[in-house]
Amino acid sequence: MVQDAGRAIQQIQKALTTMNIRLANAISDVSGVTGLAIIRAILKGERDPRELAKLRHPCIQASEEEVVRSLEGHWRDDVLFELKQVVEGYDFYQRQMEACDEELQKYLAVLPDRRKESAAVGADPGPTRTKQRRRSKAERKGKTRRKNQPGFDLQAELHRTFGVDLTRIDGIDIMTGQVILSEVGPDLSDFPDEDHFASWLELAPRRNITGGKVISQKSRESRNRVANALRLAAESLSRSDSYLGARYRRLRGRKEGKKAVKAMARHLACLVYRLLTKGQDYVDRGAAYFEKKRTEREMIGLQRKAAEYGMRLVPVA
Repeated sequence: MVQDAGRAIQQIQKALTTMNIRLANAISDVSGVTGLAIIRAILKGERDPRELAKLRHPCIQASEEEVVRSLEGHWRDDVLFELKQVVEGYDFYQRQMEACDEELQKYLAVLPDRRKESAAVGADPGPTRTKQRRRSKAERKGKTRRKNQPGFDLQAELHRTFGVDLTRIDGIDIMTGQVILSEVGPDLSDFPDEDHFASWLELAPRRNITGGKVISQKSRESRNRVANALRLAAESLSRSDSYLGARYRRLRGRKEGKKAVKAMARHLACLVYRLLTKGQDYVDRGAAYFEKKRTEREMIGLQRKAAEYGMRLVPVA
């Protein structure tokens, strides 16, 4: 239904372009509040660009005059009829998704609350300053509702069902958490360890070993929805000022694009496994901490290499 609604938006843009209505040049999303308000006013018979521009939301960056110029086109009855049909189809898909959201909320309501169980498994040492920053960030992310995100408080339901807040992990948002819940559920005890979980997600290479030697190693194609969601989460870390963001940028500097994304997705899968099995919240240590540890590892490696040649490193005074 989300894909069908997306195709309907494309057809709306095509109908507007056919009538030389360049609304997309003034606003970024014709299916937003301003776009739909203008389109519905057009279908009701309004043709004056200035009257239509008055429906512009205050948050729109384009000025009212720019919106007026984008609405100067020619009106065709056949295209207006097509536009009406497409908008009605878009509204139908939206009602269907709302009905699915209501049904999803019912299913989530009957799932057990694992927060008490998580608190018993791993006690929280206290609200440190870092955790408070992460909590406020998670709350901000929860308040920003995406267009296709369910209308109810899905983050609170996921937190109750999982027992931990997965959105504290940078890159993992509410919709990624929903995919994880729908595909594997809140209990990962069927997987002996995080390596088995990553292997099930096809995020680990297939190794053929004989005599204790790896004779071949191939990556495996995967249509696993959790793996695909984690790959998208990994790609979103490219500009994140966090420990995971710094780790992903480091991987991307060492490996080609797809391999770096897959390696980062595997690390995210391991973090998800640890949180769901240990019952402890994730704490971000920041990009600076990652760079510090990386520098320390490089220094240790250089000192070891120098010792092999009977030398030692001396800091510059």
